Amino acid sequence: MNSGIFPAATAGFTTGLSLIVAIGAQNAFVLRQGVRRQAVLAVVGICAASDAVLVAVGVGGLGAVVTAWPAALTAVGLAGGGFLICYGALAARRVLKPAAAAQGLTTQGASTGSVRTAVLTCLAMTWLNPHVYLDTVLLLGSAAADRGALRWTFGLGAMTASLVWFAGLGYGARLLSGVLARPAAWRVLDTLVAVTMLAMGAMLLARTVWQ
Repeated sequence: MNSGIFPAATAGFTTGLSLIVAIGAQNAFVLRQGVRRQAVLAVVGICAASDAVLVAVGVGGLGAVVTAWPAALTAVGLAGGGFLICYGALAARRVLKPAAAAQGLTTQGASTGSVRTAVLTCLAMTWLNPHVYLDTVLLLGSAAADRGALRWTFGLGAMTASLVWFAGLGYGARLLSGVLARPAAWRVLDTLVAVTMLAMGAMLLARTVWQ
């Protein structure tokens, strides 16, 4: 039993990491907050804690609850798709108005309002995405079930992967501050964010409506 703990934890870590490293709405948001050094701890904490809760739900065998409420998933998909499109439109607006992006460069500290906005945006991006429930809860839950008595060790590995990834992304992004000291570089970043958000929002709405 003890000899299988490390392999199970490693498998959970690599599986969890493979699900979150792809460029997506959540990662793009964390990256932008990290570069701006704005509410990074709160954003990283929300992402990691949310993943931990979802992984625990999946490992605990409650994945069937997700599939039992198709109407709820549809509602979440519509709300999430609409939210992503709105956020993508705001990013596109920053691209088209360089002055607004330049103003963001001078904001090293975070006001109470900006922290609140970042927290609410992060919560929405995390919990209004039905794929989070399907991938994290069902996929990781199923993979953990194959580990039998070591399923929670597998789950702990996946939770650790989430924490390591988001902390590295959020706090490592500041290394790009020098590169992004120019407004043109911020326009490139915001273009990436806008394209990612708009594309994911459109696909999410399409899949929700036509499923």
